Amino acid sequence: MRSTPRSRALTATACVLVGSAGIQVSAALAEGLFGRLPIPAVSGFRMTVAAVVLLLLTRPRLRGRTRSAWLGIVLYGIAMAAMNVLFYHAVQRVPLGVAVTLEFCGPLAVAAVGARGAQRLLPVLTLVGVALVAGPQGDLDPVGVLAGLGAAAAFGGYTVLAGRVGDDDSGLGGLALSVTVGAVLLAPFSVPAIPLVEGRDLLPLVASGLLGVAMAFSLDFLAVRLTSPRVAGTLFAVDPVMGALVGATLLGDRLTGWMLGGIALVVASGAAVIWLSGRVAGPVSADGEADQLGVVLR
Repeated sequence: MRSTPRSRALTATACVLVGSAGIQVSAALAEGLFGRLPIPAVSGFRMTVAAVVLLLLTRPRLRGRTRSAWLGIVLYGIAMAAMNVLFYHAVQRVPLGVAVTLEFCGPLAVAAVGARGAQRLLPVLTLVGVALVAGPQGDLDPVGVLAGLGAAAAFGGYTVLAGRVGDDDSGLGGLALSVTVGAVLLAPFSVPAIPLVEGRDLLPLVASGLLGVAMAFSLDFLAVRLTSPRVAGTLFAVDPVMGALVGATLLGDRLTGWMLGGIALVVASGAAVIWLSGRVAGPVSADGEADQLGVVLR
């Protein structure tokens, strides 16, 4: 039975929701490790676990890929590694929901590139939301805020490159190779930290690697392939809400009214920018190819 755009969108929604929950829960699991292990080492361990699992499951081909395809794989891996490290630096210093909200500015900025007319006002609303999240009195750690914005830049690249790698690979093989690239890049930090790992650290490291990298990145990758960077970017707007819920439930984070208002404004304006940009550019075709905005992004 031929799938319809609506069924693909519903499947992509399920992928992003489950993947988002996995990312936020894995962040909560890994946060307890940051006091004893360097953040790049924790990220490297997580990506190594995910790389091993994905390589065993997909057995990706190495021959027959073009130079452009390999460039996309390498850049995707760099974006993953940077996003992981910067995000966890942010989580260590600001509430989880705040860190995720700042990170979401990445796909928002990617979509804003294609905004036209009155749509250009929506990013301004997003900036207001970010200012509210940062706190009117500036009571958030500025280093944490900067790390969150750095993670946003990496997340923007991650969103675009997922479409590019997906176009060049018929399955999850390209994703597995990109995760491997990320793990290799972080190896100079994770390998020297191996003697610091204790027995009690193994379960959270493995669980966070499986949930927050192998599962979440695979589901994000599938969501972009099922729809387009525009639609998947819209769905990524659930991340700040999921982050706030997980942070409040598992970590005891307290979010002020200003922060909650900022989170809501970032999510609403970001989803509107991405969705309206796609509507201006044109619809997604029945065979799942990206619309004009998607082509620009890729």
